[in-house]
Amino acid sequence: MPNSSSINEFLLLPLADTRQLQLLHFWLLLGIYLAALLGNGLISTAVACDQRLHTPMYFFLLNLALLDLGCISTTLPKAMANALWDTRAISYAGCAAQIFFFLFFLSAEFSLLTIMSYDRYVAICKPLHYGTLMDSRACATMAAAAWGTGVLNSLLHTASTFSLPLCQGNVVNQFFCEIPQILKLSCSGSYCRELVLLILSAILAFGCFVFIVVSYVQIFMAVLRMPSEHGRHKAFFTCLPHLAVVSLFLSTGFFAHLKPPSIFSPLLDLTVALLYAVFPPTLNPLIYSMRNTEIKHALSKVLQHALFQLP
Repeated sequence: MPNSSSINEFLLLPLADTRQLQLLHFWLLLGIYLAALLGNGLISTAVACDQRLHTPMYFFLLNLALLDLGCISTTLPKAMANALWDTRAISYAGCAAQIFFFLFFLSAEFSLLTIMSYDRYVAICKPLHYGTLMDSRACATMAAAAWGTGVLNSLLHTASTFSLPLCQGNVVNQFFCEIPQILKLSCSGSYCRELVLLILSAILAFGCFVFIVVSYVQIFMAVLRMPSEHGRHKAFFTCLPHLAVVSLFLSTGFFAHLKPPSIFSPLLDLTVALLYAVFPPTLNPLIYSMRNTEIKHALSKVLQHALFQLP
């Protein structure tokens, strides 16, 4: 069997077996990718250009949109190119880069979602201290910590994974490179170090999950104590988009990696991977703009300005 030093490329799982279905998947993925680019691009532009959105909540939303753009751009372009040109190959360096950036964006996004739950907690439970606890310096530091955590986590996992000897071939049973699939190609018993890193990452992710849950328990208790029904509705609807995004992020990720082995099938794995790698970055802008009048107003101003610039 080949070892890692002799592997120059990996073979990804094709999206379909027939040429017609491959082209259909290409156009479908292209539509999804353009929708994600448009949605996250509009959110980023609106937050950056509208002075009224220069608040901590929208600053973190801008960071979330940028992470979503990076996440979906890591996987879909290569999948679309393979479907269009009827190929499965990805270079060794390209596979390593795909794993690094995908894990980086996912790790940073989960850290950012945890920070956003803290922002909502301070806004609702400690409104008098919000300006002090969430000033511009604190927000920039927390955002930098989220991005830095993603870089460190991704760097450790990527270096550990690609330092393993690979002696089980070069066929990756997924439409993009991910660590569990590369571990399946490693020599038996050689991936203990990476398993330890995965367990530590899982513990940290669980800690973030517990922090989010505790934050929302405090938030809902504070909301229920509000004397005004209008105030309760307003507080609840400011938290609803973030709660929906967190639920979508965690549910798709958990099902993709923690589903029972008894329901394993290549088609199901492919479908679930599309769900957790593609759907959250595409749907997040829609979730945040659906009931947010400030975002809608800023987006209308951006679109009007863009239309006026047309000849």
